[in-house]
Amino acid sequence: MRWMALEVMKTPRSAQTPKKLDDAARAAWLAYVAGKTQDEIARLLGVSRQSAQRLVSQAMQAGLVKVRIDHPISTCLDLSARLQDRFGLALCEVVPALSSEAEAGQAVAHRLADLIEDRLSAEAPVTLGIGTGRTLRAAVEHLPRIDCPQHRIVSLTGNVAPDGSTSYYNVLFTLGEKVTAQTFPLPVPVIASTQSERDALLGQSTLAPALRLAHGAQFRIMGIGTMDSAAPILRDGFVDDATLTRVRGKGAVGEIFGFPFDGEGALIDDEVTGRVCSVALTTESAVERIAAAHGRSKVPALRAAIAGRLISGLITDENTAASLLGP
Repeated sequence: MRWMALEVMKTPRSAQTPKKLDDAARAAWLAYVAGKTQDEIARLLGVSRQSAQRLVSQAMQAGLVKVRIDHPISTCLDLSARLQDRFGLALCEVVPALSSEAEAGQAVAHRLADLIEDRLSAEAPVTLGIGTGRTLRAAVEHLPRIDCPQHRIVSLTGNVAPDGSTSYYNVLFTLGEKVTAQTFPLPVPVIASTQSERDALLGQSTLAPALRLAHGAQFRIMGIGTMDSAAPILRDGFVDDATLTRVRGKGAVGEIFGFPFDGEGALIDDEVTGRVCSVALTTESAVERIAAAHGRSKVPALRAAIAGRLISGLITDENTAASLLGP
């Protein structure tokens, strides 16, 4: 990468919102460090060419551009570019490292909320498929109210916890309170007791519309679970210790929607895989598959999901990004 005389300084943000300055910093980095043209900047940021020009001008006027890059987002931009180049990701967003993993999770959730808001603010109708998890729930809580009746939102996982209650970390119902888009739940358990029970549940005619929407969702948002002793599917009661130990023995390093996968991103051949009621994972390039995850414990699962093309985009924090790029 060709570096030029550029510095993105830490400046007071009283006159502009943090997001506006961050957008201006991104445009300046793309223009002066990455050497992108205004047309390329516009495409990468999803704005018009005129908006891209204005963002670069705003960066200059705000005093962000000096001698070298020193804005906290510059390191994140470099990491995201390296991740995209190395792993062929269509989208990669890296937020700055904070003092704790909990704070990093909030930062990742905020960025995911921005992405969801951007997608739901589009005029053209889109079907958004959404998974479950702690980061996704936090992202939905950060969302403003959005008037978007042209869109549809469908759950990609079951909404029922093992005890029959609503799964706490399923975010569809919370999201439905914040947007005017139609929402379609999957009123089934995440993992059924048997494969025959799973087949019977998913064979209900009342579920057919939601399942069709889920399979056709152009934009999927998902969390990624670990398969260690702190695995979410274990803590939340979806599998027991014996099942977790068995699938780990078969090479499981992570799970998405409850589906366990190995270090190459291939699904684990196990009876529990056949009991998952979630929508099947896909590697279709036409489907945008964005994962939001952070933390050192997630690195093996993230590497595997990327290797298996289970995800096409990633939102994470600076420390996790650096770990993914390391040995």
